[in-house]
This record gives sequence, C-alpha cells and structure tokens, in this order.
Amino acid sequence: MKLSPLIISLCLCWPLLSQAELVSDNDPVVIYRVADEFEMIKENVEMAIVNRGMLVSGTLHVSEMLNRTGKDLGFPEPIYSQAESVEFCSALMSHRMTQAHPANLTVCPFTISVYIKQAEPEHVYVAFRKQVLAGDAETVTSAIHEMLHGIVKEAIDE
Repeated sequence: MKLSPLIISLCLCWPLLSQAELVSDNDPVVIYRVADEFEMIKENVEMAIVNRGMLVSGTLHVSEMLNRTGKDLGFPEPIYSQAESVEFCSALMSHRMTQAHPANLTVCPFTISVYIKQAEPEHVYVAFRKQVLAGDAETVTSAIHEMLHGIVKEAIDE
C-alpha cells in the first residue's frame, strides 16, 4: 500500500498541531496555549477537576457577559470569541489554607479560565491565578500551584 506524501506529513506533524505551550508562568496569571477545540478543552478541565475528587461549583460565561455589555460600556470590539471560567474548591486545600490564616478563605473557589481570543481563533488558552496567601502558607501555596498546573496539564494532554 502506497501512502501519499501529504498523508505521511500530516501523520508526522499531527502531534505538533495540538502541542500545548506554557505561555506565561512569571506573572500573577499562569497561561497555557494549545491548538485544539474550545469545548473539548473546557470539558477536559472539568474532568481533570472531578478526577481529583472535587466538584465543579459553577461556570462563568465570561464572553457572553462581556459581549452583551461591551457596546453599552464603551467597549465595542470583543476580546474573546469564547471565554468561560470554571470554579471549584478543594476541601483539603481549603483546610490547609485556613489553618495558615483564617482570611485565606477568600481564595476559594479556585478558577481556571478557558478562552479563545477574537484575533487568534486557532488557539485555546487556559489560565489561572497564582495564589498569594496570608500567614505561614508557603507549603500550601506550592501545593495549590502544583494542583492547578496538574489540572491544566491533564486537560491539555501535556
């Protein structure tokens, strides 16, 4: 059986087409980028949360709200073609955070955002805030960052 050069090229390049990239880890927001489908990545984020024994407590439909209100508020050009934020909480991390300082309850729920920029429709971005906690919380802060990176990496198959 003879395969065409185009099919061979596609087979060899396919893993590169959906390869995830860590765009930013030095800012207050960690950002990953992947060439994939929005709905699949969002569902993968939700599944990765559930796989860790947590529940998704809500989904914020960010692009719908911004697109609906933008013109009235003086922002006529939409930033996103799609954007949603998934909220969830970890009982273990919540206990550890509040043991470090009671005010750390303000960090829950955790949020992971999935979005496509209007100007860059070929990429899906997945982002989360780096947590800054009160009290002696270095160990739990590190554990939270590992958890969030792990959820995103599982979601984007990195």
